[in-house]
Amino acid sequence: MEFQLVKTSEFKFRTKLLKEYEMELVFAEHTEELRQRFFQLIYIFLFISGVIFTNVTVFVKILENPVQGIKFIQLSPGEYLISTIKITIYSGFLICIPLIICQLIFFMLPALTKNEKKFILPIIGISFLLFGLGLGFSYYLLIPAALKFFVDYSSTVIEPFWSFDQYLDFILLIFYSTGLAFQIPIVQLILGLTKIISAQQMLSIWKYIILGSTIIGAVLTPSTDPITQITLSSAIVILYFLGANILLLYEK
Repeated sequence: MEFQLVKTSEFKFRTKLLKEYEMELVFAEHTEELRQRFFQLIYIFLFISGVIFTNVTVFVKILENPVQGIKFIQLSPGEYLISTIKITIYSGFLICIPLIICQLIFFMLPALTKNEKKFILPIIGISFLLFGLGLGFSYYLLIPAALKFFVDYSSTVIEPFWSFDQYLDFILLIFYSTGLAFQIPIVQLILGLTKIISAQQMLSIWKYIILGSTIIGAVLTPSTDPITQITLSSAIVILYFLGANILLLYEK
């Protein structure tokens, strides 16, 4: 009897050690996979940044297009050089945002069911589409509206000469704001697929979403004009309800 108890106790101890060892292996595998995906993003970022830097003049002209009749000045000898470096780094990272989301999705892929995995490729495609729409939304609507407000407001008393570096900071912040805002439906789908929150729960807090989008619109837009803030806030609300309804259709 004592021998059987010792044998049972030893078996439980070995089983416990085996489970701990398996958990350590799984953790190590996940850590290694995460490290590999991180370095893949670094390599892609460096490649994209290199392409942008070698064609930075083209990007400068593209960024100047939303405002007309403005003369840009250089306030210090190295201002334009610093601006081109900013364009290279920030634009490279901006383009990598949907790739970062894709890597996170692929990292979580093993934890999803077979039915949920069918939606991964569509989600990735939608992520890139929304990202492009966000950049187009900011470039053709938000930025021109904000710049027109400032130009018209001071046109009768001040001759507009702008620092290109400060102008660059202004529009890059809008690009990042809209780029991230347009990824809201993707975040909702990920949260829904992983059962963290349901579509009904998302829709039930619509009052807080409207209030939150108003605050986010005011914080993320660097301009103080109400038109730009309301436009971005409205886009956030529309995107949120779009994501919630898509998730609701999937759950049904």
